Amino acid sequence: MKFYTSEPAKKISEFAKEYNFESLRPYYDSESPEVMKRISNYEYYQQLMAYLNPNLSKQEAIEKAINTKSPYEFQTHFMSHAIWTILKQTSTGLTWSGLENLDKNTSYLYIANHRDILLDSAILQIILDKEEFETSEITFGENLMQEGFITDFGKMNRMVAVKRDGTIKELYDTSKQLSAYIRHTILDKNVSMWIAQRNGRTKDGNDITQTGLVKMLNLSGSKDFKQSISELNIVPITISYEYDTCDKLKVQELYLLDLQGTYVKDKNEDFNSILTGIKQPKGKIHVAFGTPILNELDEINKLNNENEKIKLLTNYIDKQIHQNYKLNPVNYIAYDILNQTNIFKTNYNENEKNDFINYTNESISELVGEPDVLRNLFIKLYANPIKNKL
Repeated sequence: MKFYTSEPAKKISEFAKEYNFESLRPYYDSESPEVMKRISNYEYYQQLMAYLNPNLSKQEAIEKAINTKSPYEFQTHFMSHAIWTILKQTSTGLTWSGLENLDKNTSYLYIANHRDILLDSAILQIILDKEEFETSEITFGENLMQEGFITDFGKMNRMVAVKRDGTIKELYDTSKQLSAYIRHTILDKNVSMWIAQRNGRTKDGNDITQTGLVKMLNLSGSKDFKQSISELNIVPITISYEYDTCDKLKVQELYLLDLQGTYVKDKNEDFNSILTGIKQPKGKIHVAFGTPILNELDEINKLNNENEKIKLLTNYIDKQIHQNYKLNPVNYIAYDILNQTNIFKTNYNENEKNDFINYTNESISELVGEPDVLRNLFIKLYANPIKNKL
């Protein structure tokens, strides 16, 4: 097993030499002591520690931060304990599959479905750590990286800030920079990277990879599409929550978006979603590691049109994500209710169905809008994983 050190890479490939990655990169090991000293003094930090470790005194919480010397330690000691504590309090168990198909000494680009702002990538890290794989760097929307605690916390957790706003020219330049950094991380630093299959979380349970993601990845590659993609070692990752961590918030957003044609987030909405994701009961959680997309590239490369190659690659990614989604009774119930069928009735019992109906009704009673429309959106969120799998 290789061990991560967060310092400038000794090797820099030609494609990366023209870029400055200072605005993207996580903190270096050498920067960590000063950062952790800052983190220990944030009020948010004390609140978080009081929730996760209620028996820890304020001084002990400060010492815990100061004694964390690197981003790798932050992930494997500090964050690992925090995430396992959250799952113990709010889930009925975490399982995973597919790691036997991966090599501990190889760096991968994990392309994952995205359900929860913080937990999707954080749960991946604790699995990798427990199975003695090296943890990864994590792409994270710059809109979430507010100054102060969130920025320090994120960059110590090896998060890479992704800019999402700007002119067309600015976003193109940003995409080229991000593409080069991801390739640099995997090839030069020999470190894996997690990235969501789309901008923002899936709000309706429909996990679809954006073609723009693959276009971005290809910007830093060679002229040969197969070589450009194969050296990234793409591995689709599927995370399945029995109960979506922010189902009510997502349904409310979808309803207002459909009603108004646009949706503007409140200032603290993303932070509220992070807290909701942490605290809300999740039921069973499963993470499925797919197989590296390599052999499929021969078939993709036969196409003459690059846009068609990109579209077919996203289809291969989606196929693994959909097939590896771990379905629960709530998904089968939702599909049967939505489509007014009983084709999956052997996958649940009447008590489970009544429990889900009650859960749905209680959830939408807390939302603003037409109940029937909200109910339909809520049920679709749970039914769509089956629709995709079929």
